[in-house]
Amino acid sequence: MFIGHYAVGHAGRAALPGRPGAPSLGTWFLAVQWLDLLWPLLVLAGIERVRIDPGNTAFTPLDFEHYPYTHSLLAALVWAVGFAAVYRWRTGNGRAALWLGGGVFSHWVLDWITHGPDLPLWPGSDVKVGLGLWNSVPGTLVVEVALFVAAVVWYARATRATDAVGRWAWWVLVAFLAVIYVGNVFGPPPPGVSAIGVAGLALWLLVAWAYWIDRHRVAA
Repeated sequence: MFIGHYAVGHAGRAALPGRPGAPSLGTWFLAVQWLDLLWPLLVLAGIERVRIDPGNTAFTPLDFEHYPYTHSLLAALVWAVGFAAVYRWRTGNGRAALWLGGGVFSHWVLDWITHGPDLPLWPGSDVKVGLGLWNSVPGTLVVEVALFVAAVVWYARATRATDAVGRWAWWVLVAFLAVIYVGNVFGPPPPGVSAIGVAGLALWLLVAWAYWIDRHRVAA
């Protein structure tokens, strides 16, 4: 899942738009994509492995062979608790920390729905889970696009731009995410594993983009 994770980020920001100390859109993007922000680092280091295998599922040509430190159930729980704890320590906002911890763990839940059975329960576990929504392209598109559209509408109603940057930079971000999604769905497989890792590192730019946007939007 791709834009589905950013749907959760938009929804999280929209749920607490006017509360003092509410996490920004950038912080939400950091939380919901935390597992995928770490994953390319481990792939490029050779600690976790992915293989290009067209036909592995109907939706993606990637075979996630080994990623227990970012995408096992136990690892996701540990990262969620750690993320929440650091946020609580840095800001003193326990309520927001709990929400963000849930945002981190939501990544695993959405992956569990979409992936085939390739998500281990813990590092070293032979039991792997996944409901396999990716085996249906129409089903994946309906679920993920619906989540994204609903979250974007909610965010648009819950916040308002204070200037042109807040208005247009956000809409450009939404359009950019949509274009990447279409490219992932209908484009050719990536040329190699290194390209996957580098593209994954580029997700950090979306976090910075979201922080920039949020400085130009306030609660509606």
